[in-house]
Amino acid sequence: MKHYTMKNLKNQYGTEKQCLEAVFLNRYGKHFECPHCHLKGKWYLIDARKRYDCQCGHSLYPLSGTIFHKSDTPLTLWFYAIYLFAQSKNGVSAKEIERHLGVTYKCAWRMAKQIRLLFAEDVSLSGTVETDETYVGGIKRGGKRGRGTKKAIVFGIVQRKGKVKAQVVQNIRRATLQPIITSTVQKDAKVMTDELPIYRKLGDIGYQHQTVKHKDAVFVRGEAHTNSVEGFWSQLKRSLDGTHHAVSPKYLQSYVDEFSWRYSHRGVPLFPLLVARLALLNAGSVKALA
Repeated sequence: MKHYTMKNLKNQYGTEKQCLEAVFLNRYGKHFECPHCHLKGKWYLIDARKRYDCQCGHSLYPLSGTIFHKSDTPLTLWFYAIYLFAQSKNGVSAKEIERHLGVTYKCAWRMAKQIRLLFAEDVSLSGTVETDETYVGGIKRGGKRGRGTKKAIVFGIVQRKGKVKAQVVQNIRRATLQPIITSTVQKDAKVMTDELPIYRKLGDIGYQHQTVKHKDAVFVRGEAHTNSVEGFWSQLKRSLDGTHHAVSPKYLQSYVDEFSWRYSHRGVPLFPLLVARLALLNAGSVKALA
């Protein structure tokens, strides 16, 4: 499917029953075996309770532990909000969700926060990768209000023509950034960086390491450059500034995850991918990130 449109959304997820069934199938599958009587695929929907019962009486609550956990908002509105996230290139603000869905701002903000949980993803990068760090938020130098406010630091790794890993970090010391590189980038990769000393040991631990000296106005040296990761930073900052204007450091990682996931899955319809991730969360992870 090249494009996922509003018509597709209404046909597939236009009713509460269709939305609930989608979560059930993603979580348990079509032929899930009852843990009590061991029958497969004999589940019956109880609409009023949003649950599925086996003929033996055992019950399953497919929404428990997902982003919909303990939410009274209709699933059709949830799926429409997810559709808005999937269709937008620059993100969706809580005020926009409030206007589209006709819910309160408090409800819209919580829905947006929960939907962003779907974007967290572990990636493994190979081939030619680029690393860089950037600063987000804070007050511009010379500003009167909040002078001295620290900016948040985001460290990123981009595989050329591939995915991206971006993480909010406390500092840019080698002890902080090198473990992120080694856990994300395969050892046969070529790593392109700028001239910061924190990257000097990459060659010693098995990577093919090349650098460019930005301080000398050298931005490309053969295949060595960091243009891909800097392009991702540009897209991230434009989206944060244009859509959200300001983001609390407390929640910045969830926004970084959102735009990293968009970058990593560019060129394909995002909504079906998000629906497939609805059952990935458990109650513990939702509580920990709430």
